[in-house]
Amino acid sequence: MEFFKYTKTFNFMGKSKLAMILSVVLVLASYALLATKGLNYGVDFAGGTIVQVKYDTTAPIDAMREKLKGNELFNNASITEFGAVDEVVIRMKSTTGDVTVDVGDVTREALKGTGNYEIRRVDIVGPTVGAELKEKGIMSLLLAMIGILIYVAFRFEWRFAVASIVALIHDISIALGAITLVGLDVNLDVLAALLTILGYSLNDTIIVFDRIREGVTSSKNTDLTEIINESITRTLARTTLTSLTTFFVVFTLFMFGGEIIHAFAFTLLVGVVVGTYSSIFVASPILLWFGFDVKGYHVKLAAKSQREAEKQRMRDQYESGIM
Repeated sequence: MEFFKYTKTFNFMGKSKLAMILSVVLVLASYALLATKGLNYGVDFAGGTIVQVKYDTTAPIDAMREKLKGNELFNNASITEFGAVDEVVIRMKSTTGDVTVDVGDVTREALKGTGNYEIRRVDIVGPTVGAELKEKGIMSLLLAMIGILIYVAFRFEWRFAVASIVALIHDISIALGAITLVGLDVNLDVLAALLTILGYSLNDTIIVFDRIREGVTSSKNTDLTEIINESITRTLARTTLTSLTTFFVVFTLFMFGGEIIHAFAFTLLVGVVVGTYSSIFVASPILLWFGFDVKGYHVKLAAKSQREAEKQRMRDQYESGIM
């Protein structure tokens, strides 16, 4: 079903240089933020302790700070609101080495006299475990990209594979820059969002590449620019509907999902927008810059068809007893 029908081919590649300039600026700005400000690793990767406390009225943050000063476990602890004025999280970079000590009980005892409250969550991650999680998280991103490179190279051609990887690096870089800019904690949920962005962006890119390959294979036109413009135009309705529906769902999670899913939803919001953009204005122009030869591709297809026909002829002769 087509909700949008286009009677003309849009000149996307005519805007590719301007789009690439914008992409380079955004990627370089992201790297600058990562180099100067750096990622704010959360408890999952940096190690530490998180205690979530909910009051029946507005949380007395100042009184809580005063109460916690008397306990060494809470040295340099930060207390911030967690989605509402009556709920806070206490973040500590340290962990207790005594397994017999219940951090929840210690917090409950330390906060006596600050009002009616309940300890809703206690998360403890040791520094060794945090470092291991961070290492495995980075490795998962790298392995995902290597797998994508092999898959696309096998399914299409090496130029398509390189274009896909460049687009994915572009998307992840800008997403990390946005996370750094707003100061989100990088935890396992953000890593999950980054891996989701890889899958979403790749799927969008593969749809466009399938159309381009179809155009290259079936069209008598040998102008790659025109083929790409026509292919993107033909997939524009699908891209628009997919991106908008995904965006609205993720935006709903971002607005109403609560603080605990805030970082995940924000990262996905950035990824949906940037991934849709990169499929059109990053991955496709790279095919042009790498000098993809339509005529040469036709020659390869003809040679491949000839080899397959020859194999089939020899197979038929063998089965008929001629050979």
